[in-house]
Amino acid sequence: MKQMIANNLRYRVEQIDILKDVSVELRAGELVGLIGPNGAGKSTLLRLLTQVEQSTSGKVLLDDQLLPAISREQRAKIIGYLVQRARADWPLSVQKVVELGRLPHQSWWQNNTADDLQKVEQALQRTETFAYRNRLVNTLSGGEQTLVMLARILATEPQLLFADEPVAALDPYHQLHVMEILREHARDDRAAVVVLHDLSLAARFCDRLYLLNHGEVFCSGAPQQVLTDSHIAHVYGVTSVVSCSEAGVSVTPVARIKDGHP
Repeated sequence: MKQMIANNLRYRVEQIDILKDVSVELRAGELVGLIGPNGAGKSTLLRLLTQVEQSTSGKVLLDDQLLPAISREQRAKIIGYLVQRARADWPLSVQKVVELGRLPHQSWWQNNTADDLQKVEQALQRTETFAYRNRLVNTLSGGEQTLVMLARILATEPQLLFADEPVAALDPYHQLHVMEILREHARDDRAAVVVLHDLSLAARFCDRLYLLNHGEVFCSGAPQQVLTDSHIAHVYGVTSVVSCSEAGVSVTPVARIKDGHP
């Protein structure tokens, strides 16, 4: 994988534009963040980039090939998609759920090979879910289930990993852990896209950010270019303190802006 390019994506529902002429680029070795207020179109954009839904107009290309032209079987190997509030209601063990991540690489009659089981164990270890691999996944907490579903995707070894608010239900330790996993994934010929509400995490871990507002890209670029006082005030309607340190850019919302005044 060299790059994914989405050109002029538009998504309409009942004559309402959810996304309007959105163009984004994802290059190998990058972790790209999609940020913006609720309803900005971040999750919709992720569904279009993964072909879960089709855009009303525009196109998505992967290495100069139209993404819909790539077979479903091949896309299942290339793309991993962690949905928002990922949960599993099946009475399966954690181990079995993560093993499902190997299905794109197997024929329907094929059992797990030693290599498959090694990939599964590596995914369990990376997400720190190995300790409860024998528990039923539907007995776990919401945050634990999110980590298991991430492990299932990692077991597939996709080139492109898309994650929709993966840290929303996690404590600070696991938030940092998930972001480290995404950062580690986005190397060499692999890349990742993550939807985030935590602007400090976005600033610290992402190479580039797309700030969406009302279904459009308000601005994009390096975190320090996107996360300015004026951009945050305009898009989020809050005043904030943006500071830089050795750990990176930190964003602290301070007050809502009401009737043009904090």
